[in-house]
Amino acid sequence: MELIRSEHVFQGRAFAVRVDQLRRPDGETTRIDLVEHVGAVALIPVGQDGLIWFVRQYRHPAGKRLLELPAGTLEPGEPPEECARRECREEIGMAPGRLERLGGFYLAPGYSTEYLHVFMAADLQPSPLPGDEDEDLEIERLGLVQALQRMRRGEIEDAKSLAALLLGLPLLQSEE
Repeated sequence: MELIRSEHVFQGRAFAVRVDQLRRPDGETTRIDLVEHVGAVALIPVGQDGLIWFVRQYRHPAGKRLLELPAGTLEPGEPPEECARRECREEIGMAPGRLERLGGFYLAPGYSTEYLHVFMAADLQPSPLPGDEDEDLEIERLGLVQALQRMRRGEIEDAKSLAALLLGLPLLQSEE
């Protein structure tokens, strides 16, 4: 595909919207609406007791509180590891002594540039940072079996949490 023209049509706090006109290999043109996002991290924080730390928070687009792994958006120029450490402290009040990158993925590559970096956080120590003003988080801690059961029952509906748990499953199972 060849980019013919690109136009920014919206700039928000967390993302921008761009409209691209592309030429396909067959010579025809097509319009793509896409969300530009700086990227984010998702964490699998595991306590000394083996329990995984989750947060429950209200998500307006879903119209309800969702059970999710801690996550957050990168600040411009912020390395993913730094963001992971900051988000862990902001969302669950714990600083990871050990952080391991498990991989990453595009959240919705059909319309967004957002790439999520997934980390396992361990050796957690209390070290809270103030959270974001728009977040009202409740912490829930689950064992791996309990988390997998909730996934299968549809009680964990957040795609980034489902994908992150899948990436972390081999490591989580070896630590049981």
